[in-house]
Amino acid sequence: MDLINSFKDLKIKGTQINYYFICKTKLYLFSKNIQMEKESDIVELGNILHRSSYKNEKRDVIIDSIAIDFIKNNDGILEIHEVKKSDKMKKADKYQLLYYLFYLKNKGIESVGVINYPSKHKVEKITLTKENEKELMKIIEDIENIIKSRKPIKPERKSYCKKCAYYEFCFS
Repeated sequence: MDLINSFKDLKIKGTQINYYFICKTKLYLFSKNIQMEKESDIVELGNILHRSSYKNEKRDVIIDSIAIDFIKNNDGILEIHEVKKSDKMKKADKYQLLYYLFYLKNKGIESVGVINYPSKHKVEKITLTKENEKELMKIIEDIENIIKSRKPIKPERKSYCKKCAYYEFCFS
């Protein structure tokens, strides 16, 4: 995939990047607008944490197809912040934020990333590298193929499935 030509048509959301690492079935269903999260108490707890944290920051910044939790200007350096309830899905969280950095870079905006885990009083700084960019291009291509598929990938049972909003859909 040629970055310069394909980037203009890029419509992937950060949530899709996140779900790519958590569950490809969930990614497929979410991408087809089968969104069960609205019924989930766990998701609502995350939303409450998001709404109650970092009230003094410029929050919920929407740029095209990405939704950034909040941004800060730290001594002339643009920081892109993502707020997460837990660090249990660390790789998914990291790649979601890397995608935001990648997306902004390709719009001519240089930035650094910070994942905030307010309930743990923990932050993790993320920097986009050339290696990350190459990985993201492969991930984006794989996501596009998953979305184009006629049916979802068969669910794979994982330790966290029972807490997922899609659990009954997948395993009933």
